[in-house]
Amino acid sequence: MRFSIISLWMFIDPFYHLIRRLKYIGFIQNKKAIFRVKLTKYKGKTFLLADGTEIKKNDCLLKIHLHNVRVLKEVMSISHPVQRTRMIYKMVEQSMPLLAKFIESHQRKEEIKGIIGITMLNKGVKKLGFELMYPENRYYIHFKRLTQTPIFLISHSTLSMKKIKNQRPTYLVMSKEKLFEKYLGA
Repeated sequence: MRFSIISLWMFIDPFYHLIRRLKYIGFIQNKKAIFRVKLTKYKGKTFLLADGTEIKKNDCLLKIHLHNVRVLKEVMSISHPVQRTRMIYKMVEQSMPLLAKFIESHQRKEEIKGIIGITMLNKGVKKLGFELMYPENRYYIHFKRLTQTPIFLISHSTLSMKKIKNQRPTYLVMSKEKLFEKYLGA
């Protein structure tokens, strides 16, 4: 069943990539990095990151998207959930310096305040340098839960309905300065 869903998703993914106007950030070991990105204007409430960076409405952020179908394809054969989580963590960690270089060389580098992503898979993200923020709009939360539940279900071998209901979409946010400091040594 999982293989069939992933195969279908692999077929649909290029269209999704095109429609969303996502860009790959580069290659690691002859494979495309795990992130696809696009510039976005932040539309939520003002918040302050730990390093003092204030993110306000209409600030320019680089929105990061995991290449989910590729992640699932690579971890599908791993049965132990801890090993699967470690593999995903490692793929993200390896892509972070490439993400920093992508922003550093971007023509709108000065405008970009940081990076933002939304996920229901958020274990270990603080060690990567992300801060967590939770969306407040209940319609947006339900929409994101609906759209992200398939990846969540496929990525876990055993789940209860209670665990799925308790999962909440989470914003992962990092300032550009923190990204550069942590992954470029700047």
